[in-house]
Amino acid sequence: MLQDSFIRSARFYILVLLVGVVAGLGAIVFRELIAFFHNLLFYGDFSLEYDVLKHTAPSKWGVGIILVPVIGAVVVAYLVKTFAPEAKGHGVPEVMDAIYYEHGIIRPVVAVIKSIASSITIGSGGSVGREGPIIQIGAAFGSTLGQWFKTADWERITLIACGAGGGIAATFNAPVGGILFAVEIMLPELSARTFIPVSIATAIATYVSYLKFGSNYFIPITTTAVANIHTPEIAAYLLLSVLLGLVSALFIWSIYFSEDTFDRLPGGYYVRHMLGMFMVGVSMYGMIFVYGHYYIQGVGYATVLDVLMDHLISPWFLLGIAVLKLVDTSITLGSGGSGGIFSPLLFIGACFGGAFALACNYLLPGQIDISIQLGALAGMAGLIGACTAAPMTAIIMTSELTNDYTVALPLMIIVAVAYGVRRMIMKEGVYTLKLARRGHFIPDGLVKSVPLQ
Repeated sequence: MLQDSFIRSARFYILVLLVGVVAGLGAIVFRELIAFFHNLLFYGDFSLEYDVLKHTAPSKWGVGIILVPVIGAVVVAYLVKTFAPEAKGHGVPEVMDAIYYEHGIIRPVVAVIKSIASSITIGSGGSVGREGPIIQIGAAFGSTLGQWFKTADWERITLIACGAGGGIAATFNAPVGGILFAVEIMLPELSARTFIPVSIATAIATYVSYLKFGSNYFIPITTTAVANIHTPEIAAYLLLSVLLGLVSALFIWSIYFSEDTFDRLPGGYYVRHMLGMFMVGVSMYGMIFVYGHYYIQGVGYATVLDVLMDHLISPWFLLGIAVLKLVDTSITLGSGGSGGIFSPLLFIGACFGGAFALACNYLLPGQIDISIQLGALAGMAGLIGACTAAPMTAIIMTSELTNDYTVALPLMIIVAVAYGVRRMIMKEGVYTLKLARRGHFIPDGLVKSVPLQ
């Protein structure tokens, strides 16, 4: 009996190690796929060089860039409709559904189709992020291993959480954030037997990602965000927190309003998605024609970096592109695109928080000194925490992105207030609302007294 238990545990932890390695490799391959399709569709080049922290150069197609997302939409619609409908959208709700309602069963084909469809959506300019797909890819691999080796339900679900947490960690170089994401979103049970495997897999995935991307933190800035916070600034940040809660509710509503609107349009999935991505293409071309950069296309990290480095100092411009990003994200996902919501939330939060800080400093000169950096970081953490219902993940991951843990203290209050405001407006977060609309309700918290069998 003791020998059987040892063999079973050894086999399980070998699978945990394998999931961690694949999650790290998956993050690398997925980023390379995005680069490949981006260069192919924007410039007609076969290249894997793509620095998402730099603005995309103008496409050689000129006004024809409007049709690039439409071409991507045709391919994505074919892949999703033909092989894996689960790959449509931001992916995390499907993983949660598998955990709570399907005994951790995810079809292996989902990982392949999700990686290709999402890389095409992002590479062609769709306004979505890469973290949702890598979560679904890592989770699908964990589930597949669990099915192949006929593991118990709790082991298979833990392997799913290992893949999801490892994917987040490898994508953002945020290992603690990856662990917390798995705990807050994926794990129905928190105990040593689930937490330790997730920690191991997340650490391994992060180390594997170092082989390609190095160990530098994700956003290369030096922050001075927490300096000089006094009573007027505290009041301003509390107001910002309330506004972030309102924006979070608006973001969640807009995603599902767009989805319902496109579903009511005639013409089928192909026509709806092509129409949606044509609208995204028009907004992309409009931005580069008027302002010289696409700004809102793809993951948008270059714009986030611009805000954090004080390169964009017009509150009206920041507020405008935040609204446009929200609209484009809603259209991309609502019309049937494939990709995550973390990156759009980082973008919208950074722009909205930065605009708020600039406006305060302009309206109350000499009376208040709001750090644009902290305003942007507060926006990023506040929107992620409130929208995803993962406040701990939002606080720690935002700190990890800039390698500055001094911001964690004010973010604790800001995220808590934003989350509370959103909960007062709508109970469900952006992930659970999709499942609630199917009648699949997810518990609000971990259940320690009723462990998985």
